[in-house]
Amino acid sequence: MSEFFAEAFAPGMLSMYGEAILITLKITLISTLLAYLIGIPLGVLLYCTSKGSIFPNAPLNAVIGFIVNIIRSVPFIIALVMIQPLAKIVVGSKIGDTAFIFYLVVAAGPFIARMVESSLKEVDAGVIEAAQSMGSNNWQIITKVLLPEAKPSLITGSAIAITTILGYTPMTYLVAGGGLGQLAIQYGLYRFNDNIMYISSLLLIILVQIFQEVLSRLARHSDKRIRNK
Repeated sequence: MSEFFAEAFAPGMLSMYGEAILITLKITLISTLLAYLIGIPLGVLLYCTSKGSIFPNAPLNAVIGFIVNIIRSVPFIIALVMIQPLAKIVVGSKIGDTAFIFYLVVAAGPFIARMVESSLKEVDAGVIEAAQSMGSNNWQIITKVLLPEAKPSLITGSAIAITTILGYTPMTYLVAGGGLGQLAIQYGLYRFNDNIMYISSLLLIILVQIFQEVLSRLARHSDKRIRNK
């Protein structure tokens, strides 16, 4: 046990763990935020243009659904290779943390769109009909009825999204990025130091648990059904 700690926490390693955690958090949080900026509008469109919704549009729904399904069906590691030329155009590089954030956003956006659509489908149709009977327009229904009513489910979905994205961050080493994944591979696997690999993996697990717990609490707090009990 003493040898384990001596190797895993050798001089300089604590600062490396700290830096790796910060890079991992930066990649995860920025990727999640940008993916939601794409996923929420797409999810709202998928829901609102579906049959029987507030402004049905079968052709538009089919096109958006097709694009979302195609991107979602491509494994992340393959998408990472396929869209490197696009990353070069958009962010100016195929490698590094910024490029990896771009890859995560492209992969996670459609995934989040489907989760948003699913959350909106859980909203009671009677609430929407009541808003329509009071003269609310489509924009008001979306912003003042659909999204607020779906908030607990959306927050629960965000816990799934952020932990999924966090789980992909170890792949940063594939594009010369940083973070706990790069630390585990470069200083653990490549240098045959299993201890560093185990510590890096444990830190990732801890981060996942923290995000899951915090967002689960937020979801429960925002659920009126639970608060009113």
